[in-house]
Amino acid sequence: MKLTLRGVWMMAISMIVLSACSSTKITSSWKQEGATIQKDHKVMVLALIPNKEGGLRAQIENEMVAELQAKGYNAISAYQSLGPDAFKNTDEKSALRQMDRQGIENVMTVVLLDKSKEKNYVPGRGYGPGFPFYPYYGRFWNYYGFMYNRVYDPGYYTVDTKYFLEGNLYDLQNNMLLYSVQTQSFDPSSTARFAVVYSKKVAKDMFKQGLISRK
Repeated sequence: MKLTLRGVWMMAISMIVLSACSSTKITSSWKQEGATIQKDHKVMVLALIPNKEGGLRAQIENEMVAELQAKGYNAISAYQSLGPDAFKNTDEKSALRQMDRQGIENVMTVVLLDKSKEKNYVPGRGYGPGFPFYPYYGRFWNYYGFMYNRVYDPGYYTVDTKYFLEGNLYDLQNNMLLYSVQTQSFDPSSTARFAVVYSKKVAKDMFKQGLISRK
């Protein structure tokens, strides 16, 4: 298939736009064989995310709770029920006693393992392989227009942000890990949108693994 310079340029633009779109993907997940969440069990979602992330902790807890509740599960947010400093300066025995008083039988933790920034260069309109790969060298105006863009429309840098989260579901009665999921999120448009997409992805994987069922 013969590609014109314009065609190559449009393909490059499309790739840049697609790569800039925010996305969340599950990189790995595991479930204890035979494990399921009973719908009459109370599940608390507890996120460990720094306050500097602009309310992401409360948003992820709320969205994960909403996903579980929509499927008929008795889920609550640790932030909403215990406050922002839940279990701060608390030992294991006191924390377990506090959850037992509230009838909590499962805890789902969501931890921000890492957040990294990458600096990427986006080339301007005038960048690409030179002669003999493109025909614009053969005509003055084609060459002038291409080089004009290269000189006066240079490339620029973008900073992309990646979030790495881990979610674990525990059975408190048996002190056992039932499920673990690791995700990578690329350049979310907002913390609110990030929380929605993350929770839907994880809930979908939990259903796929047979850990939860539909309502």
